[in-house]
Amino acid sequence: MINRIYSRFEKALKVLLTGKLEDENLDDIPQIRLEEVVEAKTFFPLEKFFVFGHARSGTTLLTRLLRLHPEVHCNYQAHFFTRPPLLEGLVSDVEVRKWFTRSSNRWNRNSDLSPVVIRAVSDYILERDARREGKKIVGDKSPNSLLNGEAVIKLSKIYPDSSLIFLVRDGRDAVLSHRFQTFIDNPHRLPNEDMRILESFIRDPEPYLSGKRSLFTRSGLEEAAKGWAANVEETDQAGRRLFNEQYISLRFEDLLTDPWGTMSTLWAFLGASSDLPDLSKKIEDEMSKNPDAEWQREKATSIANSLIKGKQGSWKDIFTEDDQIIFGQIAGDTLNSWGYEINIKQAPAGGIL
Repeated sequence: MINRIYSRFEKALKVLLTGKLEDENLDDIPQIRLEEVVEAKTFFPLEKFFVFGHARSGTTLLTRLLRLHPEVHCNYQAHFFTRPPLLEGLVSDVEVRKWFTRSSNRWNRNSDLSPVVIRAVSDYILERDARREGKKIVGDKSPNSLLNGEAVIKLSKIYPDSSLIFLVRDGRDAVLSHRFQTFIDNPHRLPNEDMRILESFIRDPEPYLSGKRSLFTRSGLEEAAKGWAANVEETDQAGRRLFNEQYISLRFEDLLTDPWGTMSTLWAFLGASSDLPDLSKKIEDEMSKNPDAEWQREKATSIANSLIKGKQGSWKDIFTEDDQIIFGQIAGDTLNSWGYEINIKQAPAGGIL
């Protein structure tokens, strides 16, 4: 009882002296300071980059191509800043944050140690792999479609000196690919109406692959279109604002059309040499592979055998007219701003079909 009274008195005294509670704003990870970035690079000097994109936008292919370069290493799905609990989960406990900020902790230099700890852990994970591969530039590929622009903000707080690559794919192809991925990898998570669509597709895929029947529920497609547009708009805006010349965006379709030109631009952006004659052949060989398609055929033959993986513009064959109208009305401005055609019929008077 006496201890509780003393604790309350101590807190009240701190509020009186400082004007704030001890754990006020502990949920917000502060921006890493410039001097802390400089210090971090003395311990972990390799150049860092991150690849963001909406799910099923081709980021895995891009990763495979990036690491063909003898100076560049990239690996998958660390989700340092893109999917909860995030790397900041290591420091999110209130008591841990109090220790990082406590004035009696003379190691913290009178500031919050949280961003330094997050940076040190991430740097170690990234460089451990890169050094084993003999590379000097290292990055992580993690789709950011759960946090969108917030992921860019979180990244910039810890890695303001890093580079950010953002890959965009026609949203209709992206959500279509994600739909099939869910059918194959997570059918047990489907609501009843979606499960009925899946079972019908397995029995007779032809109407679904020719645009006669929709693979989506209306609400599901509306949500997917909103999610894709938000991801593209928020990520691009935050990337340009926070990373400036350290930010680059590209379209998946351009990567397919001109893989050598696209990769040469990206490697130059990362500071790697593109004047290596054997890289063109390596890119050509890698583009001919599709390990994701092989995995899906192995896991769900009845579904995967009906699909052509990585095809550009599959939505034109598979989307129904209603699908096209719904997606176009929700995400049409975003599609148009990235140079994607909106070849849809107009909805009749009164709204969406």
